[in-house]
Amino acid sequence: MSILQGKKIILGLTGSIAAYKSVFLLRLLQKAGAEVRVCTTPSVSEFVGELTLSGLTGEKVFSGIWEENWSEHVEWGNWADLFIVAPLTANTLAKMAHGLCDNALTAVYLAARCPVMVAPAMDVDMYRHPRTQANIKILSQDGVQVLPTGSGYLASGLQGPGRMMEPEEILTQVEQFFGPQPLQGKKVLISAGPTREAIDPVRFISNRSTGKMGYALAEEAQALGAEVVLVSGPTSLAPPAGVNLLAVESAQQMFEAVVGEQPTDIVIMAAAVADYTPAEVADEKIKKKEGDMAIPLQRTQDILRYLGGKKPAGQILVGFAMETQHELENAQKKLEAKNLDFVVLNSLREKGAGFGHNTNKITLLSKQHPPQTFDLKSKREVAKDIFSGILTLI
Repeated sequence: MSILQGKKIILGLTGSIAAYKSVFLLRLLQKAGAEVRVCTTPSVSEFVGELTLSGLTGEKVFSGIWEENWSEHVEWGNWADLFIVAPLTANTLAKMAHGLCDNALTAVYLAARCPVMVAPAMDVDMYRHPRTQANIKILSQDGVQVLPTGSGYLASGLQGPGRMMEPEEILTQVEQFFGPQPLQGKKVLISAGPTREAIDPVRFISNRSTGKMGYALAEEAQALGAEVVLVSGPTSLAPPAGVNLLAVESAQQMFEAVVGEQPTDIVIMAAAVADYTPAEVADEKIKKKEGDMAIPLQRTQDILRYLGGKKPAGQILVGFAMETQHELENAQKKLEAKNLDFVVLNSLREKGAGFGHNTNKITLLSKQHPPQTFDLKSKREVAKDIFSGILTLI
């Protein structure tokens, strides 16, 4: 059962272009079992329609304080277990910091008896302004949990801090808030993404891994309270907030990073590590010549086999098996040969599974139980299934 099952959450939206993300956050909270109500400032209707929000919650959106039930904000303030404002604009941030109350959202904030969490969203110069930073400090001193912003391209075209934290990351923060966290005090190392094996300064050998599965596992491990180290090959993904990212490129660098972080309570090797690397790397770009070219390859260090051979008592070691034939047989051999506790089997024959997708379909193999096959799910949901298995050994 999700830690959010039955939790009562108010989701507050303010007038930011990032409000569209809150529709996804609303669905994530509901799928996790939370009961969600929505309140908004008047300008939200310029970005997201009330019909969308009320249709998803099954309840009227609280957007005006001059309606029939003038004391509705009091009831809402007593109802919730958590009040999340996402996105939080600079304007509403200032109102909350100084106790102003001129709309439904600020009225609910002042009446709320529950903890409050906010996810700022604004342009880079507004976010960096001394008054905005002072208002953030005031909210934090009042006990409000102010989530960090992301950095990247903003609606204005500028680049920098001020992006609202992504819905999946906010969900992780909410899950951490409620607890209990079964991996509290545990260190979890997760590898993700491909490796690149250099041929020369320009070319390399790699694979189709995007890192999405490993990053979803890192988010879930953090939500469960773990200290998370993410050893990642080259990807286009932003690491989850609060995760210790170790960026690597080659299989050898990944090996050194993983081994350097031992001892670790749980190791999940979700990376697609190259099995072979060029025996020699050219110092200069190899020029095109007449005829074919052969590149001698040599085996890379088998990280899973190394870890399995040195696995300390109590450590949980998980590997992935990407197969195209004899899937179960090959995965079972990997489980035994590398001294693993679990193998997560992916088959490239399954539509929507494997590299590049936001979904995955897995079979979980362990030494204790028969193989368990799951339906096609989002990779975050798959991560939950994997950790459900891991938690049986904690």
